[in-house]
Order: sequence, then C-alpha cells, then structure tokens
Amino acid sequence: MEHRFAVIFRFPEPLEAGSDNVSDTDPQKVGIQPLKPVPGNHQFERVARVAEKLIERAKEILRDEEKANYILLRGISQVPSIPSFEDAFGLRAIAVAVYPMYRGLARLVGMDTPPLNGDIKEELDFLKENLSEYDFFFMHVKKVDSYGEDGNFEGKAGKIEEFDSYVPDMLELAPDVLIVTGDHATPAVMREHSWHPVPVVIHAPYVLGGLSEAFTERECLRGELGIFPAYNILPLALANAGRLKKYGA
Repeated sequence: MEHRFAVIFRFPEPLEAGSDNVSDTDPQKVGIQPLKPVPGNHQFERVARVAEKLIERAKEILRDEEKANYILLRGISQVPSIPSFEDAFGLRAIAVAVYPMYRGLARLVGMDTPPLNGDIKEELDFLKENLSEYDFFFMHVKKVDSYGEDGNFEGKAGKIEEFDSYVPDMLELAPDVLIVTGDHATPAVMREHSWHPVPVVIHAPYVLGGLSEAFTERECLRGELGIFPAYNILPLALANAGRLKKYGA
C-alpha cells in the first residue's frame, strides 16, 4: 500500500537464530545513494546476498516504471516467537486498521486482522458491527503520521481534528476503558519520527484526572501519569477495567 510492500524470503532449511542480523538499505535521507545490505557477521552473509540479489532484480524490472524504479529494504527480520495477546492479557483482540503493516504486526501477537478499506469512519463503523465479538479493539489511524513525515502541519492537524469529531461516537459505545495515543512522535517541523514523549489519555470511571486542561504534548506533561514506558499502558487499561487481581495484601 502507498510506497510500502512486504517480501518473504524462504530457504530450503531453517535458518539459525539471528540470521536476520542484516542492515537496512534505506539511508533515510533524500539524495543519498541506497545502502548495501550488510550482515552482522559472516554467518548471516547468505541472507544479505539474497537481499542484494532481490534488489538488483527489482532494479532491472522497474527500470522504466514511472511510479517506482527501485526498492529499499527496512526491518529485515525473522518471524519472532511472541506470546499471543489473549495468552498474555486474557482478552480476545482485533486490529481495526486499514494500513496492512499494522494488521501484520497485530497478527504476530494473535489478533484477528480483517482487511479494511476507507478511513476513520469506516474503521469506526466496523468496530460498531463487531463490538460484541471481542474484548479489545486496536484502532489505528495512519494519516496523522504520514502528514507529519510530509511536513504537512495543516494536514496533520486536520486529521487529528477529524479523529476528535468521532470520539463522542466512541464514547457512546460505553467502553470500559478508552485510550488514545500513538506509537511515536512525528513532528511536522522535523518530517520524521522523533524521541519526544507521546501524549496518552485514559478515559475510564476510576481515572483521577483534573491536572491537564487539554490533550496536547505540553499539557500531558502535567498529567497524573507522568512520563512512563509504553508497555505500562495495558496494565493500566486492565486495572481501570477491573480485570486485575487485588492490589496489595
């Protein structure tokens, strides 16, 4: 979808662990030559050379194409062994996402990942139709990130405002807990991902609240949660949903 694709390498026999230790070929900058796939050590040379052959073959095939004439490889990896979301948290989960990459990530942890078309409205409609079938809904909006990478501040702000307009519809579904956040910051002024803390809002009956007056980066710095690792979000969600054991003795 858009500029992204996925490729699967299959070998006659299983590869040893760590064979995915091969560098990206994307220099992450415009006007710079693509990089070569470099193995972490000689044991992983085979995967790097196969990746290099793929790039050269694609270059030949795409030479006269207008929309794309080269491919860049990022995130070379083996399928990881991850506990399922249901095993880890006791929740049957579904990914409500249009962009295929996020459905793929969700599938790795055992979420259901139906294909979807459209945008926020279509995702919300799908969520409503399947509300009784699942315990946990991961709903993803891609364009906020895309506009940030394009340096399009107005487009990014407009997409956030559009999402805001659907929040009342989400609250009408009476979720035990509603969390709004992102996986990373993408400031339009930087046109790329950054290290800045990502705002998190948790809506639930037992949230104290009252410190922040708006859902912005600066206001969230004053919030009761402080700055914390993202892996703490799910335990907070489970606690606010009354799905954890008693705290303390």
